[in-house]
Amino acid sequence: MKALFWDIDGTLLTTARAGVFSLEAALEEVSGVRTSLQGMATAGMTDYSIAEAALARVGHATDEEIVQRFLRIHGEQLAGFLHRREGEVLPGVREILKDLDPRDDVANLLLTGNTEAGAAAKLAHYGLDGFFRLGGAFSVGPGERAEIARRALPFANGAEAFVIGDTPADIECGNAVGARTIAVATGSYTAAQLAEHEPWLLLERLPGPARFRELLGLG
Repeated sequence: MKALFWDIDGTLLTTARAGVFSLEAALEEVSGVRTSLQGMATAGMTDYSIAEAALARVGHATDEEIVQRFLRIHGEQLAGFLHRREGEVLPGVREILKDLDPRDDVANLLLTGNTEAGAAAKLAHYGLDGFFRLGGAFSVGPGERAEIARRALPFANGAEAFVIGDTPADIECGNAVGARTIAVATGSYTAAQLAEHEPWLLLERLPGPARFRELLGLG
């Protein structure tokens, strides 16, 4: 049995940063300040840390209640902003998920810095929601991404765990829980940058389903 923990942004799909419009709207509602966050680097960050950084950027308080309100607004309205940019499911993703979905020796799970509501909105918009029926772990509060990985690991039920992501943070959180890490250079980090963090497997992009199964040792 193998448990595959997938990151979302830059790994499964790209919203072409349409989600930032939702973050800007949530920031304005909470702080009263309208500002652009389009230039803000968010790769590898959790939604909680993004909310904290956005609030701090406009000089607003970042206590727990405020940040959670920001994230609640963002999660509730995100679906209405995703059409503003032409995002896409990244190459190879849909084919691999379709290939693995019928198997009883593979569990496709989520390990993402998105909130659960944010993840659901993105997966539904791009038609991937049906592949992650077993759920996973999401951003729920402060802390490093490794905290999300520790909450995700029980979903593996003792199976061999793989963490698939596109940032050094994904590699680090996988290593923190003893999972094999698969780094895919389909986000904002190059293969050379990801190689510095020594993932178990480094890919320029996801291969075809047969090759992917071979790499993971699936018959």
